[in-house]
Amino acid sequence: MGSGGSKSTALMLLFLNLGLYIIVTIIAGWAVNHAIERTHETASVLSIPARIFPIYFPMGNMATGLFVIFSLIAGVVGVATSVTGVTNVLQWDAPNLGAAAASSLLTWTLTMLAMGFACKEIYIGWTDANLRTLEVITIVASATQLICTGAIHAGAEEFTPTTLAAGTV
Repeated sequence: MGSGGSKSTALMLLFLNLGLYIIVTIIAGWAVNHAIERTHETASVLSIPARIFPIYFPMGNMATGLFVIFSLIAGVVGVATSVTGVTNVLQWDAPNLGAAAASSLLTWTLTMLAMGFACKEIYIGWTDANLRTLEVITIVASATQLICTGAIHAGAEEFTPTTLAAGTV
């Protein structure tokens, strides 16, 4: 892929991911807040193992707690990666593309972890509409983050030492 195509693809996907990760962060933050506010009244009637868990989610199933927490972490890291990635890709030189590639790969792995819990939650079932929205957006964000990571790595490959030594740049 040429330099211009990879740069424009990466920028478009970074802006798309920024929007997706903002939505993931908002919904996951709402779910954590809702769980914290309703934990005391709903968890008091549960048996001992469930009552010990620090955040009991009154909606969803047993995978909801881990899914929401990892979605919130992936969303916050994704927003930071997208914002810094835009500035790094606009510079389009070796150090900035290396930083963008590394942070993009880290964000993708966190999003894949959250997507795994989303798939488990879908498999178990019994979730409400807000959680289904979070599940779908997390799965879509994992796919777009993978493509964005590939585009940034393709651009960073132009600046590898073997390419620079060959004199093709």
